[in-house]
Formats: sequence, C-alpha cells, structure tokens
Amino acid sequence: MIKEIIVVEGRDDEAAVKRAVEAETIATHGYGISKKTFDLIEKAYSDRGIIIFTDPDFAGDQIRKRLSSRFPDGKHAFLPREEALKDGDIGIENAAPEHIRAALEKVRPSTSEKRFEFTQTDLFELELVGTSGSAQRRDRLGKLLGIGYGNAKVFLNRLNQYGVMRSELFEAVQQIDKRG
Repeated sequence: MIKEIIVVEGRDDEAAVKRAVEAETIATHGYGISKKTFDLIEKAYSDRGIIIFTDPDFAGDQIRKRLSSRFPDGKHAFLPREEALKDGDIGIENAAPEHIRAALEKVRPSTSEKRFEFTQTDLFELELVGTSGSAQRRDRLGKLLGIGYGNAKVFLNRLNQYGVMRSELFEAVQQIDKRG
C-alpha cells in the first residue's frame, strides 16, 4: 500500500490508479477545486502526505501548479503522454496499470527551496536544447527520470525543482545515447 494519498483529476483516474496499486485517492474534479476538496487534500497532506498525479496535458499542468503552490512539499508523479493516450483522449484513466505503477515508482519530492543545480548551459551541452533532436531527448530523459516532458524552460525547472542530481542526469543521458 502506498502511504501517501494520490491526488488525481477525476473519478476515472481514481479507478485506474486503484486498478494499478493499493492506494487511497482524492479527485480534484478539474481546475475548479471546491473548498471541501481542498480541505480533504489539506488533511491528507498534513497526515500522510500527497502525491500529485495529474494528466499529462495543459489542464493537468495547471492543476499541478495550483496544488503545488498550496502544498509545496507534496510529491509528484508524471505519466508520459503516449502512455495516457486513447482515441485522442489524454488522461491517467487511459493508462495501463503497469504504466501507472512505473510512474508511481518514480515519484519525486518537490524542493521548497530554489535550486540552481542545472542551467541552460547544461541543457545545451547535453543537446537538450539547440538541436533538431532536442525535444525527443528531453522526452526520453523525462520518462527515465520520472519528471515528464517539457519544453526547455519547463524541463530545466523540473530538473531543479524535483531534486535530480547531476550523476542521475548524466547516467540517464548515457542510457539514451546507448539506445540511439
């Protein structure tokens, strides 16, 4: 059983998570999170901790940002877009149980203090910006590191915010370089 409460967007997401792992969940029911739901999340946050696990789309990112600002020590799980896609619909509810488990195994805490471990120069040197294959490299690295896909700015922020270490990033880069 997962100790923390997993915060997802909707009831179908809750059902998908519960098919994959033994855990308690709370659904936000979209961006317009009610006071009652915020109170439930607050209690979970203070009692057991939370894992924010939103859809890998714009709305999910907006909900994640809103929750992160209110619950800065919450943990984060990211599901790659292609693992959440079914018939043009993107959502946790579309993911196979093994993909949900894999995302939850890579849960990362958010650091409340600002880190500057990585810079744009690092991204450039690792060919994560400035080349024709940069977006694909960031996508592959985001999956390996469990921080999801993002444009260069978002990816850099996630490397720093979710406590990725230099050795961890370099090891992941070596893995994707070996695979071609």
